[in-house]
Amino acid sequence: MNQEPGIFFENICFVPVIHGRLEFAMAVIRWFARWQPDAVAVELPGTLQEPLLNGLRRLPLLSVVLYKEKDGTHVYLPLEPTDGVVEAARLALTHDLPLHFIDRDLESMPQINEAFPDPYAIQRIGHTSYCQAYADQSTEREATRQDILRETNMAYHLQMLREKHQRILFVCGISHYPRIMALLSSAQAQPIGRQRRDGVILAHLHERSSREIMSEIPYLAAAFETQRHELLTLWRKQPMASPPLDRLNQHETLFQDAARQHLQNSQEEVTPQQLAVLRRFARNYALIQGFLAPDFYQLVVAARGAVDDNYGYEIWDLGSRYPWQEENPNLPTIELRGEDLFLNQKKIRFHRRFRTMRRRLVPVPAKKKRSQEQRPGEWQRQWQGHMICSYPPEDIVIEGWGHYIKKKAGQILAAENSRTVPFTSSLMDGIDLRETIRNWHEGKLYVKENWSLRGKVGSVVLIFDEDQPAADEPERFPWRVTWLGEHEQESDMAFYATPSGQHLVGPGISRCQYGGFMLTYPPMRVYDIWQDSFFDIASTKSERLLLAAIDYCEQAQIAYIAAKPPRSWCHTVASRYRKKIIYLPIGMFSPVFLKRIRTFHVLDGHHVREVAGEYI
Repeated sequence: MNQEPGIFFENICFVPVIHGRLEFAMAVIRWFARWQPDAVAVELPGTLQEPLLNGLRRLPLLSVVLYKEKDGTHVYLPLEPTDGVVEAARLALTHDLPLHFIDRDLESMPQINEAFPDPYAIQRIGHTSYCQAYADQSTEREATRQDILRETNMAYHLQMLREKHQRILFVCGISHYPRIMALLSSAQAQPIGRQRRDGVILAHLHERSSREIMSEIPYLAAAFETQRHELLTLWRKQPMASPPLDRLNQHETLFQDAARQHLQNSQEEVTPQQLAVLRRFARNYALIQGFLAPDFYQLVVAARGAVDDNYGYEIWDLGSRYPWQEENPNLPTIELRGEDLFLNQKKIRFHRRFRTMRRRLVPVPAKKKRSQEQRPGEWQRQWQGHMICSYPPEDIVIEGWGHYIKKKAGQILAAENSRTVPFTSSLMDGIDLRETIRNWHEGKLYVKENWSLRGKVGSVVLIFDEDQPAADEPERFPWRVTWLGEHEQESDMAFYATPSGQHLVGPGISRCQYGGFMLTYPPMRVYDIWQDSFFDIASTKSERLLLAAIDYCEQAQIAYIAAKPPRSWCHTVASRYRKKIIYLPIGMFSPVFLKRIRTFHVLDGHHVREVAGEYI
């Protein structure tokens, strides 16, 4: 970043801010480190000095200064870490500098919703350029009577402070600074105004309110609170260094944290493809709304659209969680809603999916109450895993899907093994209406000729995740198993998945997740492919499944479903066995159904099947 010229009037350094925005709070820290003032003045009224100082000393705990005006209107002033005025006052208190509250205390302040360019632009063009561009465009804005009184009062106090101190840092709202600088050019008289206000209360903000009324995303505010001392140290040594705290980077960290929580709570992984869609969705949503970076609502909507409601809820839950809270503060606790502060809020309703039935308020006598763990971890300790078996209803779904894939692959082969030719003497296998209409100008009739297929699909391989971690990372799907079909209507199956006995949902019932699996028919033929040295030439678990599917397939075709096609040498191996691999991109199948079959349950013995239906 180039050297910023700054906004100065003699020995006063102006730092205009948009209240509550992260980028302006960081600009205050940067100018505090660079200017090294001996006094700080802020846009806060002196009549609220005592409760404001008490609230500032409580930070990072959130506080609200509240009082009632003469007409009965309640005024609330939340103290947030990401507000530039609050940050300037905290820095003054931390460094034992004189702190001056120079704003005027007025009543019946009008609600003005002025549109500003996205503050994220400061990360690219700098704070000074942003403020000067605003000043150039705000000359036509007419000041209200309250604005004139406040700005005159602040200009008067700044003229007094200018004579007492050598270097003053002044932080105010961005809409006021052009007129205040103009007023400083001439002597100002002290305006007559309120010097004292009674009935002012300092209250602790309730945890539920912090999720709703904070100006910034609480997750972002917490990151700023954690790094503000590091920012000050950095900019003292390198005044023009780029800020290490970036809004978009924090969004990415939030996505990853929410993905881990989603995997833990819903046992569903958020794929890199879904995260890429999420980023594009949020970026485009922000751009069409006139912003450079998405807000919290846009992030949640993008997460819900790119993944599902469960993941959208995790984004909201983590993003709206402010870590510094007290259950029993020494102050009265206040709970505020967005309507109390006239915030422009939007509502979103989550249609979350739960894997377990909720506990009934009134037990139904006709249904046996299922047993619960007497102590946490009891089911985990009882798990043996010596005589495991599958859950039959899930077997039916998997087998049905396998038959569907065989039919689908056959249709694709039939389409590839046909040609369309002009009609001469025979209709062959029927008229090709599409080609006939496409070439209607030729006045010819086109017919189809289907060539006979050699064999059918005998094996199916589905790869959700190739699971190729880096050298220092563990496998996500380390459990390798070969299962034999229990009767003539089941296929033999080999798969790799998350370990059994790790996530117990019932006594002897473990929930797992496939990384990939192979189905081959007829049953009772497959040796343990994970122990068979014949397949050691495979470099990955997905290739080992594919080689086993080729070796055990009794038909001429193997269906392979994955995010990317198999390597060419796999096709070479298949051709030596006089077989063919049919690659089907996983994206052509319903992600909802794939998510359904990816999760399965392992039972610790056949006797568990009698009660498994109560827990699955």
